[in-house]
Amino acid sequence: MRPLQMVDTKTQYQKIKPEVDAAVLAVMESSMFIGGKVVTEFAENLARYHGSKHCIPCANGTDALQIALMALGLQPGDEIITPSFTYIATVEVAALLNIKPVFVEVDPKTFCIDPEAIEKAITEKTKAIIPVHLYGQAADMEKIMAIAAKHNLPVIEDNAQAIGCDFTFRDGSVKKTGSIGHIGCTSFYPSKNLGAFGDGGAMFTNDDELAAALRMIASHGQSKRYYHDVVGCNSRLDAIQAAILDIKLTHLDEYIAARRKAADFYDRAFADNKFITVPFRDGNNKHVFHQYTLILNDIDRDALNQFLTDNGVPNMIYYPVPAHKQKMFDAFGGSSFELPLTDWLTERVISLPIHTELDEEQQGFIVSKVLEFVNT
Repeated sequence: MRPLQMVDTKTQYQKIKPEVDAAVLAVMESSMFIGGKVVTEFAENLARYHGSKHCIPCANGTDALQIALMALGLQPGDEIITPSFTYIATVEVAALLNIKPVFVEVDPKTFCIDPEAIEKAITEKTKAIIPVHLYGQAADMEKIMAIAAKHNLPVIEDNAQAIGCDFTFRDGSVKKTGSIGHIGCTSFYPSKNLGAFGDGGAMFTNDDELAAALRMIASHGQSKRYYHDVVGCNSRLDAIQAAILDIKLTHLDEYIAARRKAADFYDRAFADNKFITVPFRDGNNKHVFHQYTLILNDIDRDALNQFLTDNGVPNMIYYPVPAHKQKMFDAFGGSSFELPLTDWLTERVISLPIHTELDEEQQGFIVSKVLEFVNT
């Protein structure tokens, strides 16, 4: 059996090595390392795949979220509504801009923000909603966009974990997550479904004015070279990463299919086990399985984590401490938020290896160890 890994980027690279090596070499020979044709073509190709009018590449997914808040003109003291059950970057950027995160509960099935909780949390200080498509699962964007329209609020989608996910509306129309809100943000961190060989990110919008603002802020606030209209930052996707991502974009649907196949294997193996709740599946929400995350019932999660580690099975706990309980949010009253469902989930979730290179022998071993522990 090949060694188990949480993410096997090396084997994935070996399968596309000739394409990637040629693309990287072409950038090296051109000496156009920042900006240029390669970055522009990748942005156009990704916008087309994504179904968005504009794609603005940037340095990483965290920058994408920060630039989005800046482009919407949010000011210190404003509030954004977001889940606490998320990676810290989602809300860290708000705190950095002295914007107050208002944490709300998630749907216990999808792990994504609960639309009803959003509605209850809206006040006159609310200036934006940031749903997170966690683990590759889509939040209920139809309900969220209806709430946003009712209260005239912009929506920033944190799509770092769900690029390629299709969301189906009640009228039968289908859109990619990240193309539904006013701005979508994603990450190309190497472990992501569309991962670079370094850092990277992008922002999406169908609004021409927002696109111009996002581009300007990402480039030192300049409308043209050396003319700086607003305070911005320096956030660029380099040409080598763009070249690699453009190759991998042509394989993205294939990668998603491989992840779903691996998820199907796990689902069958854990079916009807009273100690395990497998990821929720919904016909209107095409899960892309950035993570395969179980909820454990009457099982010591931390003990399973240690048992699997001791037996050579990689596993992760995403995320052991919810955002509202992190020290960095003490100044924003984080600990004052009562989110019992979020707390309950953070004590019971565990993620198993899922990636494009998993084979059935590896998965069989992983499953055997999980069942050995939970059924003992």
